[in-house]
Amino acid sequence: MTDLAPSIPVASDQKTTRLKLEGLSCASCVLRAERALQAVAGVSDAQVNLGTETAEVRHDRDVSPSVLAGALARAGYPARTVTIDLAVDGMTCAACTGRVERVLKARPGVLAASANLATRKAQVTLFQGAADAEALATAVTRAGYAAHPLEEGAPEAPGAEEARLWRAAALASALTLPVFVVEMGGHLVPAFHHWLHGTIGQQPLWLAEFVLTTLVLAFPGRRFFAKGLPALARGGPDMNSLVALGAGAAWLWSTLVTLAPGLIPPASRAVYFEAAAVIATLILIGRSLEARARGRAGAAIARLVQLQPRTALLMIQGDEPREVPVASLVPGAQVLIRPGARVPTDAVVVGGASLVDESMLTGEPLPVAKQPGDRLTGGTVNGNGALTAEIAAVGAETVLSRIVAMVEEAQGTKLPVQALVDRVTLWFVPVVMAVAAMTVTVWLIAGQGIAPALVAGVAVLIIACPCAMGLATPVSILVGTGRAAELGVLFRRGDALQRLAEVRRVAFDKTGTLTEGRPVVTAIAVQPGEDEARVLAEAAAVEARSEHPLAAAVRKAAADRGLTVPTTQGFAAVPGQGAFAEVSGQKVSVGSARMFTALPEGLAEEIARRTASGQGVLLAGRDGRVTGLIAVSDPVKPVSRAAVSALSAMGLSVVMVTGDAEGTARSVAGVLGIGEVRAGVLPEGKAKAVHDFGPGTAFVGDGINDAPALAAADVGIAMGTGTEVAIEAGEVVLMRGDPASVVDSIRVARATMRNIRQNLVWAFGYNVALIPVAAGVLVPFGGPQLSPMLSAGAMALSSVFVLSNALRLRRVKGGLTPP
Repeated sequence: MTDLAPSIPVASDQKTTRLKLEGLSCASCVLRAERALQAVAGVSDAQVNLGTETAEVRHDRDVSPSVLAGALARAGYPARTVTIDLAVDGMTCAACTGRVERVLKARPGVLAASANLATRKAQVTLFQGAADAEALATAVTRAGYAAHPLEEGAPEAPGAEEARLWRAAALASALTLPVFVVEMGGHLVPAFHHWLHGTIGQQPLWLAEFVLTTLVLAFPGRRFFAKGLPALARGGPDMNSLVALGAGAAWLWSTLVTLAPGLIPPASRAVYFEAAAVIATLILIGRSLEARARGRAGAAIARLVQLQPRTALLMIQGDEPREVPVASLVPGAQVLIRPGARVPTDAVVVGGASLVDESMLTGEPLPVAKQPGDRLTGGTVNGNGALTAEIAAVGAETVLSRIVAMVEEAQGTKLPVQALVDRVTLWFVPVVMAVAAMTVTVWLIAGQGIAPALVAGVAVLIIACPCAMGLATPVSILVGTGRAAELGVLFRRGDALQRLAEVRRVAFDKTGTLTEGRPVVTAIAVQPGEDEARVLAEAAAVEARSEHPLAAAVRKAAADRGLTVPTTQGFAAVPGQGAFAEVSGQKVSVGSARMFTALPEGLAEEIARRTASGQGVLLAGRDGRVTGLIAVSDPVKPVSRAAVSALSAMGLSVVMVTGDAEGTARSVAGVLGIGEVRAGVLPEGKAKAVHDFGPGTAFVGDGINDAPALAAADVGIAMGTGTEVAIEAGEVVLMRGDPASVVDSIRVARATMRNIRQNLVWAFGYNVALIPVAAGVLVPFGGPQLSPMLSAGAMALSSVFVLSNALRLRRVKGGLTPP
């Protein structure tokens, strides 16, 4: 359970609760769960996602999560709960335990909490996925009681459900195999049939099949009846209901033939135990494969979560560093990060220098140099140097936790196309049941007998697959957004995928987006008789006290050359012109041409030439005489040109919208191959320009002045290296701060939407084509009729196909090679 991300407008008196659900098996389950939640007073919106098995509910703050859970339980989809144990130090009396309990109960999603003074432990019961043990421990630690999570009571391992399904499938297979061999072997090999019946006898064989099939349905297949029949009784049949009716009908008919043959006409005394057993077994195998595919689909999130270290080396004054749980760290504490170790949580370097591998965050393989003052992100890997760092953020406030939350939110979003799927699947199961009943009736009217009619009806029930329809969209979003996260692209909302896939124009801000955003000195030209190093050192001395954007570039150029910068006296700034100061008894000026009464011959033309090419020009002088020219420019990012070329090759129109002067903007656009430029545009003008471009426009920016345009665009793409305001305004965040990531984001979006369309075509086409075949419409024309066993196999493979197709998104390529 989480508060809504800032990008989602929500009233201050509302909040969002996220719950993990049990019992979801198809899209009709999703609709019933949503309706149950929407019926709760105070709920304004509810969305249930089959792919992630989660419900996200927006509701008034006075609505208790337990009320939501109760509504779901009555609908047959209980919310999963877990119990987490914490070790708590510092409790000395009942007042302490009371405070610990109040802190825990105030956390979103917590149903109950109790603290024990004697055992120094606290036990918390909460909805699965609402919070992790580390977040709970951090809350208690902040309250003044050092806490850390204990291993017992941790949430179920991700592969536990898959393991249970495979065990059930294995048991069902072992019990089903003899039944299948007896029945199908007899059909395929008449001699085998005669030998069995001559040696053992028909009735003993049927009794043996009855026992084995009953065991299959009573134990590994019990889940279908335990979930499907209550859903049917509530008037909301689901996928389990179809399986329970189909397998149950085959078993019941066969049982009557075996144990009470007098009730059945002699001509219809045939058993279908193998159909009931094989149906349950094949569907269990299908669900096992489905669980494996789901695990792979969510692997990106799992890998992100696993990046968080469990322990850290806490620096203790006057003592050796001590290993402590990361959950016990608080902002302000200092930790030692040894070479090769993961950064325990977000921090700032206070000592040492090293290279840090941030590929988990940005997808960029090259390590980043870190020194005192630089920020570290939890989960990144330290290189060859030891670092001392001060903790800046812990728990849910870290970059890694926010990334995980952002991706999970995107994966839980429903695309507009899902609304159509939901409406269809709401009626799908009842319609299938009606078709099955009609099939039996038609076969009986046609005089085919009870047994063939039953077989046709069971085949219709079993072959129908609402699972594939329900999974078609969410599982593709799950894999697509996960793959995007691996490439350093974060979708804050899943529906941004659909809109980004449909964009026709990409508008870029210039500074900090296509360029580095940090001006550098590109050339120094001195007058005859002047020394270049002296001119630069004197200019840096004056600029040392200047706040002008180009001053930092001059200071850095002097520092990079190892120059000794002289001291100054009498510094003064001249608005709109530059600054001057006394250096070694001489007046040194740095600024525009207006700072000087006369310019050397040809210098005015040189200034005009460099200005036209997009460079900024500073003149340095001594006692009123120009000593040199310093050219400064904002260099283009290495991959910007390749990114623009790639976007153009994808059929997109690329434009630049910037507040810079026309000459500078045109110069940069020419280097990058951008034909359309809008220069000198104010922040509100950027939003108007995006509006003028029309529908299908994405805007890419990084600064505060880009926020209006990011919000106005069909899709706002924010550089993760930019300002917090810009990141909050964007629906897509590029963690690498690299224009090449724009290409990656659109490539993933297009591939995901193409994958969704393929899944929907398959899911709907499969049902439309095979349900009539199962009903026997081809039989009068000499065509085949599907047996219940073949129907079960087809149904199981239908969902597996959708999941396997979605997994192909993990192979979407990313990255560009600079020209």
